[in-house]
Amino acid sequence: MKTHYMTMAVAVMLAVGGGYWAGQRKGMTEGAQRVGAGDTANSAAAPAAAGPAGEAAAPTPRKLLYYRNPMGLADTSPMPKKDSMGMDYIAVYEGEDEASGAAGEIRISTEKVQKLGVKTEVAAARELARRVTAAGRVEIDERRVHTVSAKFEGWIEHLHVNATGQPVARGQALFEVYSPELVSAQREYAVAARGVTALKDASAEMQAGMKQLAEAGLARLRNWDISDEQVKALAAGGEPKRTLSFRSPAGGVVLEKKAVVGMRFMPGEMLYQVADLGSVWVLADVFERDIGAVKVGAGVTVNINAYPDKSFTGRVAYIYPTLKPETRTIPVRVELANPGGLLKPAMYASVDLAVGGAARVLTVPLSAVIDSGTRQVVLLQKGAGRFEPREVKLGQRGDDHVEVREGIAEGDVVVVAANFLIDAESNLKAALSGLTAAPEAGGTKASKGKVSHQATGTLEAIDAKDGTVTVTHAPVASLNWPAMTMDFILANPALVGKLKAGAPITIEFVERGPGEWVITKMEAKAAATWHKGH
Repeated sequence: MKTHYMTMAVAVMLAVGGGYWAGQRKGMTEGAQRVGAGDTANSAAAPAAAGPAGEAAAPTPRKLLYYRNPMGLADTSPMPKKDSMGMDYIAVYEGEDEASGAAGEIRISTEKVQKLGVKTEVAAARELARRVTAAGRVEIDERRVHTVSAKFEGWIEHLHVNATGQPVARGQALFEVYSPELVSAQREYAVAARGVTALKDASAEMQAGMKQLAEAGLARLRNWDISDEQVKALAAGGEPKRTLSFRSPAGGVVLEKKAVVGMRFMPGEMLYQVADLGSVWVLADVFERDIGAVKVGAGVTVNINAYPDKSFTGRVAYIYPTLKPETRTIPVRVELANPGGLLKPAMYASVDLAVGGAARVLTVPLSAVIDSGTRQVVLLQKGAGRFEPREVKLGQRGDDHVEVREGIAEGDVVVVAANFLIDAESNLKAALSGLTAAPEAGGTKASKGKVSHQATGTLEAIDAKDGTVTVTHAPVASLNWPAMTMDFILANPALVGKLKAGAPITIEFVERGPGEWVITKMEAKAAATWHKGH
């Protein structure tokens, strides 16, 4: 029986081998015939066929480099996959790799540039002007406030102006006072003045003595603010007056009146306060960040809620040297004419100050600046689909543009629209950090210039609340780190998976910020790979 089976097997093998040999022979014969028959035709038609064949050739497919993390993390894959949130990784083709050009250069396909709606503008020199708006209030001009007080003791016998807020003219009588000292001084001067007249024929010595007495009496009266008319009347032989009129030293309104009929007053006591409101101040509270742009003499427009159809113009007269710590503002004084007395003290005002000099400075639109809080960056267009992030130092800000002091030159083309979308599309943060070399497939090699680093170690602890883990890892050659225990931030809490404290792991991580290390990949590792303490 065994011999029978072996005989059948040998027969099958011979049959298969013979069929294979016959097929090969037939194919070779037909191929030779086709070649021989077509040699002449092909040689004649070759030039003619070359053109159409070239025109009909299919376009060369783009070379796929890798798939990158859709959230901009430095995590790549050589094959399609999903991240921990179920999002598909994005394919990156040759020519689209942001790091395939010069160091720090970003490359995006022209098709994506069009879809993103990228707009550019040339950095140019211009006069940078803007307006600072501040809240203000109308105040009395301190230089136009006058206090009326007596320089002697007395009593008020009559009031000519008896109400606060009453308008008065310069020299207008305000009140009448009686003072025994004033009456005595008038009598003394009157006697001395008459004595000078009576001693015209006396000796020179007596005339000089009487004249000195008269001059002393006159000086005393003038020191008490007696009017020249009263002094002349006394010198002409008039009788001393029982009362004296006090007159307004300036035109304006009565701000304060303490005088009451019959009251006794003491030397220096304030009885009236009169203010000239023909010109007023507006004190505007300018925020600390804007005060550097405000200059004395700058034009100002003041609007008052009470007069919505009117605007008052003036200029900055003084910038106060102190800051209010409660509001972080600095008072700025504006002087305004007040014809008709429309501006009342304590009125609220909206103040627009024109700031910015006439000098031309290099500027870009405000929308061109990507401000991270720690630095400011603009995107320069280097060519079709090619952009370069450039850190800049900014100066004064205008309404639409901002001064650029360092980082770019006049004529540079900057992105003014969709720059944040380019940021998201190209992982701009990685480019800015100098992580510009194209990652290898998988992004796992940790060497100088790569976006991620790899280490093996032990998972010591998991803090789900803060999204951090504690790992004891082996030396990391790419960072010249020794073995140590440190905390990492998880790019996604799902990276931990079912791992528990004490599990041996391999990790990939990047530096998201100074001293801020983020794990982008974590997997369980065989315990024999590395042990703590080795």
